[in-house]
Amino acid sequence: MLSPEPTTNHLVFAWQTQWTSIVAVVVQVAALVWYLRGTRRLGAMGRRWSPLRTASFVVGILVTAYAVEGGIAYYQQRTFTTHVIQLLLLIDVAPPLLAMGAPLNLALQSSSRRVSAALFNVLHGRTLGALLSPLAVLALSMGTMYVYFLTPLYRISEEHPVFLAYVHLQFFLVGCALWWLIVGRDALARRLGMGMRFVLVLVQIPCDAALGLVVAMATKPSYPAGNTLADTQTGGNVLLGLAEVLIVAVLALMFVEWAREEERKAVAADRQLDAALAAAREVARSQNPDSDQADAGVQAAAAGHLGPASELER
Repeated sequence: MLSPEPTTNHLVFAWQTQWTSIVAVVVQVAALVWYLRGTRRLGAMGRRWSPLRTASFVVGILVTAYAVEGGIAYYQQRTFTTHVIQLLLLIDVAPPLLAMGAPLNLALQSSSRRVSAALFNVLHGRTLGALLSPLAVLALSMGTMYVYFLTPLYRISEEHPVFLAYVHLQFFLVGCALWWLIVGRDALARRLGMGMRFVLVLVQIPCDAALGLVVAMATKPSYPAGNTLADTQTGGNVLLGLAEVLIVAVLALMFVEWAREEERKAVAADRQLDAALAAAREVARSQNPDSDQADAGVQAAAAGHLGPASELER
């Protein structure tokens, strides 16, 4: 049957057991165990790790697991629309959640000095810095989606499960590269300002919209042996709408973060100004010992001037 209608039973309970799914589960469990052990090591050293970061990372792992091995993966070679949602989870939902967990910072803080130094050198090396340039990462992310959906690669992935597993990995990795730059929680060599991060998110809106529109206006199925034309067009509409909803949600979160960051900067600036004024007063007093007496005389004169006024008030 072409493009079968997804059922709740399959979406919830039809977990995959192919060897590629088992490998993915092992990697995901290992990453989760490592992260939780890292937070425990920090706690043992008397350092605090944000529970929100931990929760974000755990949810990111769960989203990745559902997208690759969960019920939605049951339809990855049966329904184009469901496959589109699956790939959006891998490129636009799981990566920002994982990035907000700041696993690289956790690794730097919880590892031994030797491991931390080696990781720091890799993160701040020229090679990784060049690979994570904003233009290169954005082009790779958008190019991955366009090439996959608008070329025979989609048909090939539907016929070859191993290549489909690679597609999942490709979408996930390019999503991580892009969202790690946008989220900006980890200690990367290239840390973008808030303005550039907003630009990277905003540029995705017309790119995703154009791709979704092209797919939605298709005149033949993306994979005639497995999908109907209506399924392909619905998938294009989902790509057009859902991707924009996710990006707008990210923009809202980024705006809140920007407002908080500006508030923190204002508070820090006020504290620095207060400290500078206090230091200036101390310097002035040390250079003019009579300044305290002069201040007292001024206060006394002011009190004497206010005396008659108080008498009149009586």
